[in-house]
Amino acid sequence: MITITTSNLNGIRAAERKGMLDWSDAHTPDVWCMQEVRAPQDAIDPIMTKIEMGYRASENTDIANSKANEDFSYINEICRVKGRAGVALVTSLPVVEKRYGLPGLSEDVDSGRWIETDVRTPQGYEITVASVYVHAGNVDDPQKMQQKFQFLDTMLTRLGELRDAAASGGNQAILCGDFNIAHTPLDIKNAKANEKSAGFLPEERAYIDRWINEYEFVDVMRMLAGDIQGPYTWWSQRGKAFDNNVGWRLDYQFATPEIAESACGFVIDRAESYDARWSDHAPLTIKYAV
Repeated sequence: MITITTSNLNGIRAAERKGMLDWSDAHTPDVWCMQEVRAPQDAIDPIMTKIEMGYRASENTDIANSKANEDFSYINEICRVKGRAGVALVTSLPVVEKRYGLPGLSEDVDSGRWIETDVRTPQGYEITVASVYVHAGNVDDPQKMQQKFQFLDTMLTRLGELRDAAASGGNQAILCGDFNIAHTPLDIKNAKANEKSAGFLPEERAYIDRWINEYEFVDVMRMLAGDIQGPYTWWSQRGKAFDNNVGWRLDYQFATPEIAESACGFVIDRAESYDARWSDHAPLTIKYAV
């Protein structure tokens, strides 16, 4: 059994101040994909050291060996636009290969949005895990929407490569991250009111349709939860959105079919109260019986 978590940090330094390390010490997922790290390397490294200390002190694992006896590593890519994006991936599994950036994109605004690693599970399988942060977009800013659609278009090429590799006996793949799209009305509290909002535009949602129907990726949480309203992973900081559970499901794990079938449970760690949150997103953790 391995656990994979994805969480948008809304700034790693702010998340640390608000209690992220308490969560990390208590959960220590085997792979932890982070988005919106939004910090320079010299600020990221000491926080990662603290995370590592928590991992090595913990015995909270479904694997027989304590994490104190396992590998610990992290990779990250900083956005070249200061204060934007930034993705990271922490793992206690052996890392076989690392890849930075989404092939085909070279603009500064597209950096810090895609990293991949091939990790080896305790049973000796290699799987590919990506940490992904898709542009948010803004309907009032055509340039930002164009950037989002260009990123989504470029993603299709990589998804096809990962699908073909998995189908031909290569690595199974899991794409984790904040995709900044609520797929269906089940994934957003006020669907009708947001039909013309970035993140719920029909042309954005059509990409997820393609990932599932054409590229054969599985929305793992939805597969496990079934056709229920929510659960959500993001709530606006404004008003009483969190208290009233007026949320969006923006954080996903999309997996190739074989490893998706091994998924056996998920948790969205929604904080008990607004004040207890360390991000405006909640971590999504899925267990895989690989």
